[in-house]
Amino acid sequence: MILTVTLNPSLDRAMEIDLLARGEVIRAASAHLDPGGKGVNVSRALLANGVPSRAVLPVGGEEGAQLVRLLEGEGVELLVVPIAGRTRSNITLAEPDGTVTKINESGPVLAGSEFAEVTRAVLAAAGSADWVVACGSVPPGLPATAFGDLCARLVDAGVRLAVDTSGPALRAAAEAGVALVKPNREELAEAVGVPLRSLGDVVDAAVQLRSWGAGTVLASLGADGAVLVDAKGVLTGESPVPQPKSTVGAGDALLAGFLAAGARGPDALAEGLAWGAAAVSLPGSRMPGPGDLLRKTVRLHPRPDLVRPLLPQG
Repeated sequence: MILTVTLNPSLDRAMEIDLLARGEVIRAASAHLDPGGKGVNVSRALLANGVPSRAVLPVGGEEGAQLVRLLEGEGVELLVVPIAGRTRSNITLAEPDGTVTKINESGPVLAGSEFAEVTRAVLAAAGSADWVVACGSVPPGLPATAFGDLCARLVDAGVRLAVDTSGPALRAAAEAGVALVKPNREELAEAVGVPLRSLGDVVDAAVQLRSWGAGTVLASLGADGAVLVDAKGVLTGESPVPQPKSTVGAGDALLAGFLAAGARGPDALAEGLAWGAAAVSLPGSRMPGPGDLLRKTVRLHPRPDLVRPLLPQG
């Protein structure tokens, strides 16, 4: 069983439009309302492919109640922590050429007592999990040190922890010694403080995260695929999508597929790429099921020329 933690979940409304024209009345060709949040999407993707998962999430207000109803309707087993704030709503506008515009609310402030309740729920459920996956943005008012402390407590308890977050929280997770981090290109560049103009730059940045304490780095690069950097070397891969519909949740599907396939080596990377590509071919933030996966389109490339020595801590 894989336990996911989403500290800032959302309701995601996705609309397909012909063209995003500023100042104009735009009519949507279709609209979808889906549960949102990175960890939520990981659970949804896992369950859609028959992999057991539970989701821990703080929720509040009518939006939170609606989020719970949607997830229960998809059969997601929930550990809900009630909060005083209102669960956020996000809007996605998808154009026919695959261009996606997202409008994300920042989300409610998570009080210290509420975060303590989330922490207790996670620690209580982590013992029965093969992996714990902590994903998404840190809520307003919650310092990165609090997220890092949660990661450290899970690592100290012997939990295999995967993290997909950004900013100071990503570095805090790496320094806590988590087993796996999954940044995208922008998050990875922000973490190391330099632009990533080449594949070599991506690998160097991943090595930097490993030098801070992270075990494995799975970097998602959008249409350019993904890079896996671990103690055994560097592996890249891609799975082209001829007609992309939405990139929302694609990185979450990539992570879910990677974990479902054992979170190690070529087979796991190939499965993750297949799940991520399938998500891109679906509208909104829908997660792919077995019938959506096209594994034959995946291409992997061992890259011994890009192997870098692990950097000193610092």
